[in-house]
Amino acid sequence: MTNIVLFGPPGAGKGTQASILKDKYQLVHLSTGDMFRYNIKNKTELGKLAQSYTDNGKLVPDDLTIKMLNAEVDRYLPCKGFIFDGFPRTEAQAKSLDELMLEKSNVIDAMVALEVDDEVLVERLLERGKTSGRPDDANEKVIRNRIKVYYDETAILKSYYQQSDKYYGVDGVGSIEDITKRICDVIDKL
Repeated sequence: MTNIVLFGPPGAGKGTQASILKDKYQLVHLSTGDMFRYNIKNKTELGKLAQSYTDNGKLVPDDLTIKMLNAEVDRYLPCKGFIFDGFPRTEAQAKSLDELMLEKSNVIDAMVALEVDDEVLVERLLERGKTSGRPDDANEKVIRNRIKVYYDETAILKSYYQQSDKYYGVDGVGSIEDITKRICDVIDKL
């Protein structure tokens, strides 16, 4: 099994790359953003709680995220592996994910972090906001807050995964194909 954490700030291209990688490596793509949007759209109890955070550009609390994620992992086992997109975002979540994978007799093999300049992120998200229908992509102030929250609350993860030699920074600027090749170069060496 190959289990990858795909990491990067909002607008870095995680969803686009995860979609390509899941097909190439036959992995299951678990996007916490997609899980949240599904639950919010369908007005589930977890969705209502999640929306109260995302509407203000804040991260959803760990316990809500982990409950949703555990159910999704169980739903897809057995499989060739997972791409975790949008999770973990904190050291506590990373430890919870490690525990979850150990319970399933597995490990996280690598964190692949897409590295993109902030101004490029803002441009990408504003452009996506024109077609996505996502209110959090249409407001520059909310976008900049999301990027700030990302750096404030998730920077520790780089150190967490570096400690176990599982951190791989990848340039997230360029054509989709070029970025995919850089990520595949990392995965193929695992």
